[in-house]
Order: sequence, then C-alpha cells, then structure tokens
Amino acid sequence: MNLKKFSPWLDALAILGWGILLLKYWITGKLSILIHPNYFGLTVAGGIGLMVIGGFKVWELLKLDRAAKQSRTSPANKSLRMTEVEHVTLFPPSVGSTLMLSVALIGLIVTPRTFTSQTALERGLTESLPITRLQPQEFRNTTKPERRSLVEWVRLLNFNPEPDTYRGQKVKVQGFVIHPPNIAEQYMWIGRFIITCCAADAYPIGLPVKLAIGQTRASFPPDSWLEIEGETIVEELQGKRKLIIQASSLKPIAEPKNPYDY
Repeated sequence: MNLKKFSPWLDALAILGWGILLLKYWITGKLSILIHPNYFGLTVAGGIGLMVIGGFKVWELLKLDRAAKQSRTSPANKSLRMTEVEHVTLFPPSVGSTLMLSVALIGLIVTPRTFTSQTALERGLTESLPITRLQPQEFRNTTKPERRSLVEWVRLLNFNPEPDTYRGQKVKVQGFVIHPPNIAEQYMWIGRFIITCCAADAYPIGLPVKLAIGQTRASFPPDSWLEIEGETIVEELQGKRKLIIQASSLKPIAEPKNPYDY
C-alpha cells in the first residue's frame, strides 16, 4: 500500500474528525464536563474552523484525484512519475494523522464521563483550595448559611479555618458521596470538583458529613448525588478538629448537567 498516496486523505479526515468531535460535545452538552464555560466560545469556533478546513481539504483532494485520473494516460506524466525520488523518513508521514484520526473516532464513540469519588480520593480530597482559587475580597459573609454552596463553605474555611466560628449554622449543600477509608461508618464526605480551565486541572473539595444515629454510609453509595440539609458541628475526625455537617435530611438528586463548580 502506498502510504504517501493516502497521507493527504488522512490529514484531511483527521482535521474534519476533530471538528465534528468538538461540535458534537457542544451539541450534546458534554462540553461542560471537559472544559470551563469561559472557553465554550473558543472551542465551538475552533470546531467550526476545523470542519471548514477539513471539508475544504477533502474537496481539494477530490478535485486533484479527478484531474489525476484524466491525465493518467499522458506519456509526459508517465515519464515524470518514473523520475520521482522517494524520500526516506524515520516514520511514515501518515503516522501522526492516523493517531489524530483514531483519537477523534474514539471520542465520537465513547461518551465522556465525570470524575468519580475514587478520583477525588486519588487527587487528594481536602477542605482547602489552591492559592490561585483564593479570593479574600469575596469573604464578607453576607450570604445566609443555608444558601451557601459547598465551594462557598470551603472558601470561608480557607479565609478563617477556625471551625468554631461556624458552629451551629444551617447548611444546605449538594454534591456527590465519597467514602474515605479509615473513618467510622457514621461519617462520609460530600464533595464537588472545581475547574479552572479543563478537566485536567479539576480539583476535589468537600466537607465531612455525620449521619443520624442508626444510619450508616452504606445506605448512600459512592458517586450518588445528594442534597444535604443540617447544621454544622465541630468534632475531631482523623486526628483533627473539623467542621462537620450534622445531617438531618439527605435527599437523592440527579447528577447536574454541569457537575463542576468554579
């Protein structure tokens, strides 16, 4: 098989495939689990641009192929083909395009999924934010406690980490269930991933939850989404004094269309 002959087609199809993939993620709503909404416009524009370029290259190749067929019997062209010099390279010119096209096809077949609680544990579940996420000017504590999101609670703890400051406040948060190892069955964590640019930099945060007497976390599977109501208490957990949600209501909810926070 003459790889040199098919290389331009692989280039065109790889470009076209990636344009289709980006637009598919946007249309199906899966783009929100891959990148920050601030970059949706750029991604969609890139997808459209790739489709235009890929489509133009396919049209150009079809045109060249048609012209080649018409001139294939020309004696002058036969002589020219006999004098062509083959260039030797370490890798065939089609390798890069084949890889790009293969990845695009896999992306079109496989549906992207959100990160799991296991990913949160592997990346380091914590009640703190990276330095780049701290915004002290926002900590004026004007939001009613029961209206704070999980990330807002974590931001408050970063600003003032003394848990007694928030003891006895009402809580109503949403997130996915995490079962950290080495804690009692009466405790679990409620977590979210925050995202700055794309899924590669997603950062897990969360708060511990204490269940009511008689309840165990086995009733709430990892990765299931809950809306938790209750109030804050302070207890020692894993050797540290922590702000803990004493749950009074745990309501199963559907996974949000956009599972990340910002």
